[in-house]
Amino acid sequence: MKSFPLSFTAYIAATPLSSLHSFIISFLPPTLSSSLHSNTFFTPSTYLLYCRRIYSVCRFFAKGESSKRREGMKYVLVTGGVVSGLGKGVTASSIGLLLQACGLRVTSIKIDPYLNKDAGTMSPFEHGEVFVLDDGGEVDLDLGNYERFLDVKLTRDNNITTGKIYQSVIDKERKGDYLGKTVQVVPHITDAIQDWIERVAAIPVDGKEGPPDVCVIELGGTIGDIESMPFIEALGQFSYRVGAGNFCLIHVSLVPVLNVVGEQKTKPTQHSVRGLRSLGLTPNILACRSTTELDVNVKEKLSRFCHVPEENILTLYDVPNIWHVPLLLRDQKAHEAILKVFDLPCMASKPMLGEWTARAQRCDMLNEPVRVAMVGKYTGLSDSYLSVLKALLHASVACRRKLLINWVSASDLEEATAIENPDVNRAAWNSLKSADGVLVPGGFGDRGVEGKIIAAKYARENNIPYLGICLGMQISVIEYARSVLGLENANSTEFDPNTKNPCVIFMPEGSKTHMGGTMRLGSRRTYFQVMDSKASQLYGSQRFIDERHRHRYEVNPEMVLQLENAGLSFTGKDESGQRMQIVELGDHPYFVGVQFHPEFKSRPGKPSALFLGLIAAASGQLEALLKKNVNVGATNTNTKPNGFTNTNSNGSSSPHRFGNKIHTNGNGLHV
Repeated sequence: MKSFPLSFTAYIAATPLSSLHSFIISFLPPTLSSSLHSNTFFTPSTYLLYCRRIYSVCRFFAKGESSKRREGMKYVLVTGGVVSGLGKGVTASSIGLLLQACGLRVTSIKIDPYLNKDAGTMSPFEHGEVFVLDDGGEVDLDLGNYERFLDVKLTRDNNITTGKIYQSVIDKERKGDYLGKTVQVVPHITDAIQDWIERVAAIPVDGKEGPPDVCVIELGGTIGDIESMPFIEALGQFSYRVGAGNFCLIHVSLVPVLNVVGEQKTKPTQHSVRGLRSLGLTPNILACRSTTELDVNVKEKLSRFCHVPEENILTLYDVPNIWHVPLLLRDQKAHEAILKVFDLPCMASKPMLGEWTARAQRCDMLNEPVRVAMVGKYTGLSDSYLSVLKALLHASVACRRKLLINWVSASDLEEATAIENPDVNRAAWNSLKSADGVLVPGGFGDRGVEGKIIAAKYARENNIPYLGICLGMQISVIEYARSVLGLENANSTEFDPNTKNPCVIFMPEGSKTHMGGTMRLGSRRTYFQVMDSKASQLYGSQRFIDERHRHRYEVNPEMVLQLENAGLSFTGKDESGQRMQIVELGDHPYFVGVQFHPEFKSRPGKPSALFLGLIAAASGQLEALLKKNVNVGATNTNTKPNGFTNTNSNGSSSPHRFGNKIHTNGNGLHV
């Protein structure tokens, strides 16, 4: 930790202006520091303003020359009531962003009260997409929200499930760790939950040394669910253990508006808070979801019956896009309410969200459209492809285009649908043909595979920009083998185990009998074989990249030479050279397939290189983009952090207190 003199004022006075300039810049988020580096000088009043802010940060973080925190870890618990789907994840992420912008280091934990060990075996229709972390953890999609909002790298332990807790307790019981005691929900399960939270909350997730300052915990489900009861009890005990000054509870609830009379009804929230209090937890802050801003009399009523101060009752009303949610919370001084609970008033200055605000406003003003056809299996639920949609939007904002999605159910493109339901088939084809680009995301199972192959063929033959991810890459190889090599029965052994021309085969490291956690998972390295390929140039002509994987099957290495002789180029491989990671068509405007999932590391302000390539190609900007020969926002740590629109990061990045200077954690806009 940086050591500061006892007299901060004396230190400032004794420091030359040039050194002081660099010193202050080191405390600022990238959105300010980047502009201040370029021949910009402070006026005396500006120096004073920033020095006061830095002094507040130093007073909180410094205690002599020790790196220990003065007040201990702070915890923010976000719960939900009345109905599910209110946006607890977005609220929790926004709260974390505000605290980060106030100068605190933030980590996040998501509690899912289901018995599954993780989300790996759950259907996308059941629970949305499975988000994959660097360590191979298959977790709830809300952890993707946290990573995008806070620009952090979480671990599988940041997602707590009932299955994980019970398994850990049962494993201890089998080892005899409980010394013959009767193992019960209270205290053994509840203690295990509290121990897990304390352990994971202390793990740094921002690449800096030492533990974070605040842990934002989101409890899935709604208050009153039987599955949540052990967690509610554990969190009640936990709040008592850490003390009131270290624990803040934010309850997200619904305030519906009856269309008949247009009145905001508070009774559902009253009952929800009453239920929460009966379980031993009292909310410090209410975040009320409603179509419009809460009326003053409604706030007064909620304050009276829920025992929450009026200034701590926030409105999360409908906005043009969810980029505005952190700004809503900031404008209602949510950060001040939280820091008051934590007894940290010195940290409650206005969060630096300048770049975040600019992006939110810029997105609202985008008019020129770019249309992408999403050809998939789970098109009935957009959350099944949540990270793909976020990555597309990050890229479209960088290219100054308004993103429009044409949802195409892959099976609707198939011949069987054309015979059985020609209207549906015709509509699917119209959606595909009206798109500027085609994206085939990952998936499992044989339903809709032939439709995806049809989409890949259409894009290849008609020079339509195409991006295939995971299965989307595999089907592009199958289509090429069938159409160009003339191997009509070419297929994947996943769909036809007895195919005579297996273009895609089962991976040796996987398991055919156990589904959970047996795939090629997590961050893996890809080495570029062709340095002047489009993919390589989009990643900044780096020798290698690290991206996240989630698959069991791969391109058959025995067919690679035959495919390459026919014009297909495998421009990226693993370290062994046997696993094909990137495939391209050199004579196509943009035809790229990747075995990994670049959407999981896309960040606002730093969009995924390949998604940016797709949007740029679909909007006629790819040539100009490649000429820049810069890393167009790849989120990999091995690449240069430059963006197509020259936006570095948002103003939510927070100063951190470790190392020789206080660093900033770049972050961007999440949608």
